[in-house]
Amino acid sequence: MNTEKENVVNEKLLKPYDPKETETRIYKIWEESGYFNPYNLPERHKEHFTIIMPPPNANGSLHAGHAVFVTIEDLIIRYKRMRGFRALWVPGADHAGFETQVVYEKKLEKEGRSRFKMDPKELYQEIMDFTRSNKAFMENQLRELGASCDWSREKFTLDADIIKTVYKTFKKLSDDGLLYRGKRIVNWCTKHQTSLSELETTAEEKTDPLYYIKYGPFTVATVRPETIFGDTAIAINPHDKRYADYIGKEVELGELGHFIGRKKLKVIADEYVDKEFGTGAVKITPAHDPNDFAIGLKHNLETVEVVDKYGKLNDKTGKYAGLKVDEARKLVAEDLKTAGLLEKIDDKYKHSVKSCYKCAKTIEPKIMNQWFVKTAPLAEKAMKAVSSGKIKFVTEKFEKIFFHWMKNIQDWNISRQIVWGIPIPAKICNKCENGFADIEDEIEECPKCGGEVYDDPDTFDTWFSSGQWPFAALGYPDNNDYKIYYPTDVMETGSDILFFWVARMIMLGIYVTGEVPFKTIYLHGLVRDSERQKMSKSKGNVISPIEMSEKYGTDALRMALIVGNTPGSDMALSEDKIKGYKHFANKIWNASRFVLENTKDFDFDGKPEMTNEDKKLIDELAAEIKEITVDIENYRFYLAAEKLYHYFWHNFADVIIEKSKTRLAGEKKGERESAQWTLFEILATLIKTIHPFMPFITEEIWSFLPIKNKRLLMIETWPIALDNDKKHDQL
Repeated sequence: MNTEKENVVNEKLLKPYDPKETETRIYKIWEESGYFNPYNLPERHKEHFTIIMPPPNANGSLHAGHAVFVTIEDLIIRYKRMRGFRALWVPGADHAGFETQVVYEKKLEKEGRSRFKMDPKELYQEIMDFTRSNKAFMENQLRELGASCDWSREKFTLDADIIKTVYKTFKKLSDDGLLYRGKRIVNWCTKHQTSLSELETTAEEKTDPLYYIKYGPFTVATVRPETIFGDTAIAINPHDKRYADYIGKEVELGELGHFIGRKKLKVIADEYVDKEFGTGAVKITPAHDPNDFAIGLKHNLETVEVVDKYGKLNDKTGKYAGLKVDEARKLVAEDLKTAGLLEKIDDKYKHSVKSCYKCAKTIEPKIMNQWFVKTAPLAEKAMKAVSSGKIKFVTEKFEKIFFHWMKNIQDWNISRQIVWGIPIPAKICNKCENGFADIEDEIEECPKCGGEVYDDPDTFDTWFSSGQWPFAALGYPDNNDYKIYYPTDVMETGSDILFFWVARMIMLGIYVTGEVPFKTIYLHGLVRDSERQKMSKSKGNVISPIEMSEKYGTDALRMALIVGNTPGSDMALSEDKIKGYKHFANKIWNASRFVLENTKDFDFDGKPEMTNEDKKLIDELAAEIKEITVDIENYRFYLAAEKLYHYFWHNFADVIIEKSKTRLAGEKKGERESAQWTLFEILATLIKTIHPFMPFITEEIWSFLPIKNKRLLMIETWPIALDNDKKHDQL
């Protein structure tokens, strides 16, 4: 390793390491270098490598989960860049549909305003201004975390070209018979007045009363007596001998018939019914329960809606009309008891209840005309891509989960009744309610019934647009980036959105482009507190990555997020852990100062005669770096980080440096020079290897090393190659 003959220890290195002074300055150097753009990299960078950033929601500050993905993806990109890849990391931001609108609605509430009393265009523009402001704020936070992404290629999910791509996909699905508008049951939030995806609901186990109601010859158990006005059948299991004689017949409801205004109900048999639940006989209310809706379709049952979109009983319920569901439930139960129709109540019934993940209101299943994508054909190709090895999961357990979900996939509701998002480009008939996706023909009247048509007021589910992110962000189909960098190499994101985002990217990516969107899937778990509790503002245990970065330095935060973070598993994060890696940063700084102070008079133009002990140290270092390289190649970042930490602190700093002090102070020139060269070689190698993990402090120290023809550390060569590499770099 060649160095300048007169080595001077930089004055900055003589002072304690100051992340605040260093990080902004270093990031500016990186950004101004142009090396975030793969086409500005030196000639040795040839093979392409791509990651598309999971676009953070542009509605607020980054949280610990964002810090995890930034750290891992930046680690991969920096490593690949040093390995000679033309590495591209495309940054982006997500308009985040419902999520962002809810955030903005809270702002409106504080101001005494309501989105329901606003002009939709005015509301949209207000949210757009709010989002763009937050987007700029969020992007600066990404810089603070060291994200070496190509800002010249930054994309937003509401960019005109992204919307154009989404519209083309919508049209293609329609042309291919994979899109339809139909009445199906959806998750409905009575507060936010929109249908929701499964991801936007929270399932929680609750203990509620189970009411046993007399239905003529049957006693039926239900948690929802208020919906009995919408019952259209009684169902039993086909193998339940107790009720075999009733299958296919209508039964008289007696006194209950007067109560609900329906004298008879048909008895049907269905495997869905659990013989052990209640009495083994259940009421079927297709309009207000997703399982009942499916049974209703199978058995061609009538649907009777008795709860409106505001969560109140409608005029089909007589005196209960206008009551909220919870109020009506209690009153109906009391009246059933008075009428002698309530056999008993089980107050300890436990069941899963879905609620809106934002307002915690219980979801009200509702039948609505919505746009649906037929997902089974798309899922089949997605599963084939994984089973054939075109797409590989870093963790096997998620592959199994993926297949389980995909085999049981349901048609996808892509409509949302909100203002904020990409408008659905379709026409709706006000008479027959049919929808027409082909708006290029400027349809003026319904071709089926002749009725007037109007623009669909709904917006796309944000997962529909973000499901097209990899190819849309690269400019499908004509942009050179798409032609060169698609399929991308790694999709790294949270394990909690495997089905809702990753699976949809695979389905839509293959469907639109004919190619898989990415080759490897790395999923990280949730970031929890030191007690492994979920972080939440109400618990007061939220750790802000930006605050921790400002307090202890970004490098310390990044190491804390990597060590102990096994793929797919939730990780524990505490301020003490971050503080501990701040001490590690100080150790790196102080060890570097010691080496440079003790090699000031060393001439590196010629390699000295090495002692056997020093040769052994270099061989051991090579073996260690090779192990770490293999770990990184196999996505075992947590192991690589631990090994670097222990080698630097407990081997290099505590042992090698301490042992060298005698020789450095001695009069034997040969031994002293051997020790100097070895210390410098180990330090330079470790600084390179630590760089993807702790980029700021390593880039700063690298700038102090007296090396000829030195470039930025971010584009230096990785210190060792594997046996199957084309090039073999030497330590």
